[in-house]
Amino acid sequence: MKPGMPESGSKPSGTVLAFDFGEKRIGVAVGEWQLLQAHPLTTLHGEANAERFTAIAALIEEWQPASLVVGRPLSLDGTAHAMTARCTRFANQLRGRFGLDVEYAEERLSSVEAAERLRDAGTARRNARQHLDAIAAQLILQGHFAGFAEQGIDHLSPRPEHPDDREDDTHH
Repeated sequence: MKPGMPESGSKPSGTVLAFDFGEKRIGVAVGEWQLLQAHPLTTLHGEANAERFTAIAALIEEWQPASLVVGRPLSLDGTAHAMTARCTRFANQLRGRFGLDVEYAEERLSSVEAAERLRDAGTARRNARQHLDAIAAQLILQGHFAGFAEQGIDHLSPRPEHPDDREDDTHH
């Protein structure tokens, strides 16, 4: 079982903050386990760790999350790359500084999808940039919720029987 994941059969609860980590900006989203809905929150600017973690501490104080989610970038073929290591380090720093469970979530192409959504919504390119990372964080968190919901549905669905376990009228 992943750290921070509930025991089998139990449903997580509480607020979750999600991060789309970047070297220059960090998108932040907020969501609720009970609703399985994520919303873009803000984008943190600046490259200095002290500024970033001060801003994150303020968000944690305000939202009181039960856990955190960090988007884990992978290549399209599923292999790790340089940014994967940076995101892992960021997640470890969050865990160490705030003592909260931190989970990784799939984030491949989240920024591309966020840009498409902003364009489809008619957002001017100049304004879109300021919302892009927060929307990418929203997509990461929404995908994380969806994955858990699918796992929960699979967990609750009856398992297919083994062919040898079925009663078959032809054998009677």
